[in-house]
Parts: sequence; structure tokens; C-alpha cells
Amino acid sequence: MSELIADIETLVRCESPSSDLEAVARSAETVAGVGRRLLGAEPERLVTDGCTHLRWRFGDGPPRVLLLGHHDTVWPLGSLRTHPFAVEDGILRGPGCFDMKAGVVMALHAAAALPDRAGVAILVTGDEEIGSPLSRALIEEEARSCAAVFVLEASADGGALKTRRKGVSQYWIEVEGRAAHAGLEPEKGVNAGIEVAHQILAVAALADAGRGTTVVPTALRAGTTTNTVPAAASVAVDARVWDVAEQDRVDRAVRNLAPVLADARIRIAGGINRPPLEAAASAELFELADALAAGLGIGPLTQAAVGGASDGNFTAGLGIPTLDGLGAVGGGAHADDEHVVVAELPRRTALLAALTESVLAQRSSSTPTNRHRESRTGQR
Repeated sequence: MSELIADIETLVRCESPSSDLEAVARSAETVAGVGRRLLGAEPERLVTDGCTHLRWRFGDGPPRVLLLGHHDTVWPLGSLRTHPFAVEDGILRGPGCFDMKAGVVMALHAAAALPDRAGVAILVTGDEEIGSPLSRALIEEEARSCAAVFVLEASADGGALKTRRKGVSQYWIEVEGRAAHAGLEPEKGVNAGIEVAHQILAVAALADAGRGTTVVPTALRAGTTTNTVPAAASVAVDARVWDVAEQDRVDRAVRNLAPVLADARIRIAGGINRPPLEAAASAELFELADALAAGLGIGPLTQAAVGGASDGNFTAGLGIPTLDGLGAVGGGAHADDEHVVVAELPRRTALLAALTESVLAQRSSSTPTNRHRESRTGQR
């Protein structure tokens, strides 16, 4: 327990906001140092457009189990001054502790506890909090041969594992109008603000509460001065869905948007960012985890469907069985009260080690992985 806490402290004290590539590089070296001590092996440093990710591979063949996490956080440099690392009354606090530096440490400790690590890969990325634009290809490459992916994102409420995640699409609607004096001759302008308002109403109408589909206009910009007809405007759109069919429906509808005002023009940027992590991707791995937890005396486990996405969405989208939320138990991700329940750290680490060892022991083609991958392939 004390070693787990000390290693989490080491990672938390090395701040790593996603947008600061130098900070992320320092954090990667810190993670590498902890992993080197625990695993007796140096990781590969995979740098994509200046962002540093780490990968350990064990054994000679392709990996069968991927332990997946990230070491970047949403917290800016200097957050330790206002949110210092602390452990008090069984609660660990500090920026990024719950999401997800504790999970990274748990992955390293679980791998270190295995009697044989052959077939295990550990991937710790540096850009998850900004949508994984630089690491997605690495994640998918590493997962393709695997029988299971275990994602060390923090648990849901009460320690529940995350067995469903919504897919995410992100769009930017840019409107081009025509400027004119708002008082002297507004009729000569094409008001991009009014046009973007029409588009906002159109995309908001794509939501479907019955299917859990949300389509939310978010960041909005329009105009330059108070006495000028806006010549340009834009709005960002966040869309989240439970299934691929809905994601495709929303995507088609957004791309088919047309201007309402004469002479206005619109451009659509963005698109599907992460596919859904559907229940079929995690069902058999959750059953396995629940059985193993009972044997370890830490069950029964609970499960949750959540609106947020993770890198597990990518691996599930490939048809690889994926179980998420195996990291820290606690709460307050991205918030002032971010915290980890200390007593759960060794229990969940032991569960991760047991899961990994169990999947590695499975060699036949009837494993949950192969059946799920065949099922996904058949649907395409």
C-alpha cells in the first residue's frame, strides 16, 4: 500500500497539462522511472508531433492483453499550489490523482505482480484529455492483436466498472455572411449571427431523448462590433450517442445542413471522434471480473453506462473486448474535490492482475475476444 501511494504521489507532483508538451515530456520520464523500477524494463518513448507516449511490451509475440492509460491531465501548471497532494482520513487528493495518475500506477503495479508478463503491453498516452488526436493510431495498432483491453480510467460512482460509453462526435459550423453598417444600411448585409442561430436550432433538433442521443451547441462566436452586421459566426457542437447507427444518423444530418438566409454560406468541420463502447464489448470481461473479484473477496462488482468517452471507445470500435473503469475508486474528476479512496487501491490492483493473468491463460479460439471480434466483423 505505501509503495502504491508513494508512486501516485510521484506522478501527481509532476504536473502534466495536455497542452504543455514540455510538461507532458517531463511527466513521461517520471512515469518511465516508476515503471523501470517496478518492471525492470525501459519503455519505448513514442513521440508524435511533440507529444510523448510510453509503451512497454513483454514477450516475443504480439500482445494479448493491453493495459491502457494516459498521463496527461486537465490541470494547468501551478495547480499543486492550490490543490496540494495530501493523504488524510483514507482519502488521497491532488490534481489528476483520480483521472488518472492512480490508474497508471495501478497498471504498473499489476503488471509487476504477474508471474509471467509475456503477452502484456502497457500503453500510457499523453493527449487523452484533448481527444487523443496524436495517439489514436498507436492505441488501435497496439490493440488489434489483443484478447482484451483493460482501461485504467477511474471508476464510476461507487467503484462501478464502465461497461458502456457513449460515442462522441465534434463539429464546428462556420458561417460566412456579409458585413454592413447596422444602423445605416443593415439590409445590405447578410447577418451571420442570424444564420448561425438557425443552424443552432437545426442541430439541437437532432437530439433524441428516447435513444439517449444528445446534440449540444456549445462555444459560440459572432460579429466584431456592436454597430456592424456580423460577417462571420461559428458554433461548436458536441454530439453523444449510445450506438453506431445513431452516430451515423447525426453525422449525415450535420453534413447535410444548408443555409437559411440568401447569400449565406456554411462550412462544416470535424466529425466522429470516438465510436461508442457498446455493452457487447465488455459483457464477458465484466462477468470474468466479477467472478475473479468474488474469489479475491472484493465483490460483487457493479457496472455503469456513462456519457463520457475514453480511449477504450477506440479499441471497442475495433471489435476488441474492452473493460473500462478499472482504475481508482473515488470521484471529482476535473474538479476541486478530485480524490481517491486509498483502501481500494490494492484491491483494484489485485483485480487487474488477476484479470490479466486469466486472459493470458486463455489460448483457444473460443475466448470472449474472438467471439466478439467475429460478431463485430459480421456487422460491418
